[in-house]
Amino acid sequence: MLVNGTWVENWQPVQAKDEKGGFVRQVSSFRNWVTPDGSAGPTGEPRFKAEAGRYHLYVALICPWASRTLIARKLKGLEDVVSLSITEPAITDQGWRFGTFPGAIPDSVNGAVYMHEIYTRAAPEFTGRATVPVLWDRQRQTIVNNESADIVRIFNAGFGALATDTYDLYPEELRAAIDPLNDKVYAKLNNGVYRAGFATTQIAYEEAFRGVFEMLDELEQRLSDGRSFLFGGRFTEADIRLFVTLIRFDAAYHGLFKTNLRRITDYPALSAYKDRVRAIPGVDGTVNIDHIKRGYYSIKALNPGGIVPLGPEKV
Repeated sequence: MLVNGTWVENWQPVQAKDEKGGFVRQVSSFRNWVTPDGSAGPTGEPRFKAEAGRYHLYVALICPWASRTLIARKLKGLEDVVSLSITEPAITDQGWRFGTFPGAIPDSVNGAVYMHEIYTRAAPEFTGRATVPVLWDRQRQTIVNNESADIVRIFNAGFGALATDTYDLYPEELRAAIDPLNDKVYAKLNNGVYRAGFATTQIAYEEAFRGVFEMLDELEQRLSDGRSFLFGGRFTEADIRLFVTLIRFDAAYHGLFKTNLRRITDYPALSAYKDRVRAIPGVDGTVNIDHIKRGYYSIKALNPGGIVPLGPEKV
């Protein structure tokens, strides 16, 4: 991680623990918003006006949080508005690295080799982990936002007429229902698999494990009534947030993170739902199972030998 702008140690997946030995995720540090007129968003300062070619997105295809933003960028038709860099899948001793691995896209904006260089370019004294995704402003030479939930909403509404209106990922009439479901799915499933995988005590692992499958069981029941998506026929950001975890579950979380009570393929409704989301034009192009497996299984703390499994046959 970075301490006062200097890389001080090999990358470690767990930087903080709670009193039970559970994994604690780092809070995002940059929370500005792009808006159609450059006014301030819900957090941060103004002067980040929506303009084609001004902003650049940094992601890793193994990362579910980054993949949220990649899906939103695609569904809102922003590929020619917001440019893109993709890290290599394997996590190195200095974190995310840009290179020539198939499917990666080098950093053509700042010429960085490692993601942490982007953070110190924006904040020379930065302390913390250099996470993805990152939305970068070429004009002001800084990070706009590194919180995936914010960036999804920025892509949904912040670019105004530069984006397409095929999808409204956060419709006003559903917000009161989307927000609590997001919170619940995040705590028990999206972050729950990490809490299980990176737990440092048995009690923390078992607590997270139970939460993961309680949430999967609840979602299976919710989708068993024949609805297409979480809120019926409307595809929303809640579906993006669920899908990115489901698509990684059997390939990585089930084995490496020890969330092995059941696979997603054992849930008929969730499996069909995952396939429906993946079939939405543009979504499948954001999924790279090779990156996902190579990335997760490069985590030395969990897989010292670095062996990447050949299966599962179908994800």
